[in-house]
Amino acid sequence: MLASVDGSIGPAEEARIPVTDEGLTRGDGGFEVMRLYGGRPFALEDHLARLRRTCDGLRLAFDEDAVRAEVAALVEAAGPVDALLRVVLTRGGRRILTVEPLPPRPAVARVATVTYAPNRVLDGLKTLSYAGNMLAGRLARERGYDEALLVTPHGRVLEGPTWTFFWVRGGELLTPPLEDRILASITRAYVIEECDATERPCTLDDVAAADEAFIASTVREAMPIAAVDEIQLPAAPGPVTLAAGERLARRIQRELAASAV
Repeated sequence: MLASVDGSIGPAEEARIPVTDEGLTRGDGGFEVMRLYGGRPFALEDHLARLRRTCDGLRLAFDEDAVRAEVAALVEAAGPVDALLRVVLTRGGRRILTVEPLPPRPAVARVATVTYAPNRVLDGLKTLSYAGNMLAGRLARERGYDEALLVTPHGRVLEGPTWTFFWVRGGELLTPPLEDRILASITRAYVIEECDATERPCTLDDVAAADEAFIASTVREAMPIAAVDEIQLPAAPGPVTLAAGERLARRIQRELAASAV
């Protein structure tokens, strides 16, 4: 679909950056991905605030006015689509924005655990150094699962490569804490606010005892989880998962309505 490279809009497949840009050669840069609902970006301010924090953490220049202007121009050119808007900032000083189709997703996910150790120096930053996350997803799919769930070598359940993990026990909605060095997901924050979810450390024993679990992310919103490895969850989707999805959808509609005023 459409792309903007430093203000020039055209077909994404024709976008070009030099091979010397360290965003490409070293994965040195930051990015955000947000949903477009009918051509309107959801949680734009939250995504720009996190991008600013990432750039500050990486000591990377961030021209927010230019990014805002290019977001507005690209959204106008794309029209009233339901899609993804990706914003990439590279060490070479380039701003790359693309409008991408929503990827196909199953209605219910089967998840495989993948052993993973967070990189402390990048805690809280949404950087282009995502090879480990992407490999985790491929390892899960090689085993016949839809998604990967990252678990530390000591057995602490963290998050998915591109999503937040929520689970339900006795009607209580729970999610791993940010102190476990997971990403401060924007969708995670909205689910916590709308559903009174509680942050609590999670192990695979907690997953085995769960009544429900779901994925939360910009792309998937709230997607039920049917299984984690050989653990079959009793309900997928369960009542808490369905309620969370409905509350998140209402929040999205309220935010979009408010931004249109």
